[in-house]
Amino acid sequence: MDAFRESMLQLITQTATNLPPDVRRAMARAMGEEQGGRSLQALNVIATNIDMATDNEGPICQDTGWPTFEIKTPVGANQIVMKKLIKEAVAEATKRGKLRTNSVDSLTGVNASDNLGPGTPTMHFDQWETEDEIEVKLLLKGGGCENKNIQYSLPTELAHLGKAGRDLDGVRKCILHAVWQAQGQGCSAGAVGVCIGGDRAQGYINAKEQLFRLLDDTNPIPELAKLEDYIMQTANTLGIGTMGFGGGVTLIGCKIGVLNRLPASFFVSVAYDCWAYRRLGVVLDAKTGEIKRWLYRDDQQPAIKMTQNGGFVRTGKEKVLRAPITEEQIRELKVGDVVLVSGEMHTGRDAIHAHLMKTPPPVDLNGGVLYHCGPVVLKDGDKYQIKAAGPTTSFREEPYQGEIIKRYGIRAVIGKGGMGAKTLAALKEHGAVYLNAIGGAAQYYAKNIDEVLGVDLMEFGIPEAMWHLRVTDFPAIVTMDAHGNSLHADVEKASATVLATLAEPVF
Repeated sequence: MDAFRESMLQLITQTATNLPPDVRRAMARAMGEEQGGRSLQALNVIATNIDMATDNEGPICQDTGWPTFEIKTPVGANQIVMKKLIKEAVAEATKRGKLRTNSVDSLTGVNASDNLGPGTPTMHFDQWETEDEIEVKLLLKGGGCENKNIQYSLPTELAHLGKAGRDLDGVRKCILHAVWQAQGQGCSAGAVGVCIGGDRAQGYINAKEQLFRLLDDTNPIPELAKLEDYIMQTANTLGIGTMGFGGGVTLIGCKIGVLNRLPASFFVSVAYDCWAYRRLGVVLDAKTGEIKRWLYRDDQQPAIKMTQNGGFVRTGKEKVLRAPITEEQIRELKVGDVVLVSGEMHTGRDAIHAHLMKTPPPVDLNGGVLYHCGPVVLKDGDKYQIKAAGPTTSFREEPYQGEIIKRYGIRAVIGKGGMGAKTLAALKEHGAVYLNAIGGAAQYYAKNIDEVLGVDLMEFGIPEAMWHLRVTDFPAIVTMDAHGNSLHADVEKASATVLATLAEPVF
């Protein structure tokens, strides 16, 4: 097993940086089907980012996710040694910047520097009797889409869909509701893995296991194959679109499994995954641990190139913002404007927002730009390098954002997925704007960062620290303006109207 650790390091690196062919095909179809507007613009950025990640061998998304390993071994294989070597490979991948430090102590809030700790990484072992090879599959699923997982207990009442009973039609309603509630916060266009039945724990595990299926496979259970096809067709009529910008492509995959259940329980568990659908696998020689072949891809075939237009297509109508920004400049912006931000920008996620509610910021934020981002950062000598820097889901900061804008004079907040009524009111009252960057486009946005000017509050860990960055022409779209308008609220309302038309039984 001398080569096992290196094989796991290759698996982690490739999973984090190189989307498999079935996902690339699904995203290429999405680009072909989208009619234009903001969603197609977002898809162009995503396509560019996918190619950049492969070329740079850099993380596709700065949230490199929670590693879930599915391992099948021959009889007699030493699982204890495999666990040890997988952990070593995870720690080494983190050191090399292929994984972000994503393992946080739930009691102290301390971020492990090596991605190891209780529960991290997740490893599920199984054994086969006849095979003499080792199979390892890896899923990297980020926090934004993980937060949009949802579990239903039937019968129940669902917003806009009414009663969902203990039958296949009730399951249909749950899946549609799960897609609708994700909106752009889970980085649509996404995919869902679904489990019907089981207990609560097994339901979620089986739902995530469905994400190991190929996007273009066919369910062997006819009733579920029919339901998967229905969901794929119907979900893409909701009008949610890429990043929740509105549009024709909301879902790129739906995979449904089924388990037996208790008589008293009927759970429908949904695991939502983003467009950055990072899933690969390898088959290893059981004696040496060397890779014999890859799963989900053919190494004889080059990766499908995604880029068409090179990201945001300049029209000459872009609004240029240079920090510090004035209130007058902000009041001139409206929903739908594309902006190019230059100057100084400061990152701030969950820990920073909680800190700023109790303690003044370490730098002057008046007229400044606050970026909801937890970057992948490596230190090279005395300097820091940003290796990946896409936006995180903003809605987690809704309890804090309005007050922080008020206290510190922030003019622009950049994130993804939008924010709620409290933030919208603060934007209007204090003259600020919310800018939506393209979720997952970590390589694309890293190229707009010229320099790391400094860092504060490193005690929160690399993703949660406040990084001070100098950027040039950082592109984003105004989705909440200083006049009380919110694209996110509009899309959610419009898609809810469509959802309500789907309440009548189909199955």
